[in-house]
Amino acid sequence: MKNTKSNELKMPAYGGQAVIEGVMMRGKRFLAMAVRDQTGQIKIHDEKLPAIYSSKWMRVPFLRGLFSLWDSLNLGTRMITLSANMSGNEDEQIDGKSMALVTVISLLIAMVVFFLLPALIANWLGKLIHLSAWWSNIIEGLIRIIILIAYMALVGQMKDIKRVFAYHGAEHKTINAFEANATLNPKEVSQYSLQHPRCGTSFMLTLVLISVLIFSLFGPMPIVWRLISRILMIPVVAAISYEYIRWLASAIDKSTFLRWIIKPNLALQTLSTREPSQEMLEVSIAALNRLLELENDQSSNSNASIG
Repeated sequence: MKNTKSNELKMPAYGGQAVIEGVMMRGKRFLAMAVRDQTGQIKIHDEKLPAIYSSKWMRVPFLRGLFSLWDSLNLGTRMITLSANMSGNEDEQIDGKSMALVTVISLLIAMVVFFLLPALIANWLGKLIHLSAWWSNIIEGLIRIIILIAYMALVGQMKDIKRVFAYHGAEHKTINAFEANATLNPKEVSQYSLQHPRCGTSFMLTLVLISVLIFSLFGPMPIVWRLISRILMIPVVAAISYEYIRWLASAIDKSTFLRWIIKPNLALQTLSTREPSQEMLEVSIAALNRLLELENDQSSNSNASIG
């Protein structure tokens, strides 16, 4: 049996995110999140997305990448907070302001570790062994890649993160099954891949690799300006990375060469996904089914009003 609903929206319309004990699925107009609480029941939260998600601004290349980055931070943080409260008991509720503060601090730490620290180390090595500016920038990029891989590997050893990564795997399998028009049940969905070309992990690696290419073009500069340039260029690198991932995901089935190019992105996802249980797949499927219901109802209403 095939899922006929998947043909009603053009890809890539749907995407997801693992949350605490659940999965959030986002479409063009709505989001739906399914979370399993401490009693074993699946709770559903859904809401309509702001109008900008379906506006002309989301069709503007590079600008849409910056908005998507902000969306991932803002919406993602809010859904993680909500999912933690939905899955926990009344004594374990998390305040939204506290989570926002944690997110800001985490972003600052990430900025220092992934962008400033490699620049500092490369600058020191460049002076120590008399490297040219080009080689110093290349080494900076390699250090950034090593830090990213090491971070993913170490974080993935934490017990709670392993569960989040398993829900991440459930989200990927569900989206892959949906895009293949498969029946959305745990047994069928479990047969699909843990990897997906539009994954946020792929975006992270792409961002790092593109930063290597862009920063390698920079000439010699004082360390202060080198650090400032890394911060200022983050939005530019992020926008280019988003467009690259978007294009690659839409064209991957048309070229053997592109399928080879994307292998490093997919390989990194082995660090950010785990094989989900049948119960986790049930949660992910519940989130997607609710999103499909909302999106298709909206499409029907729009067509009726036009007619």
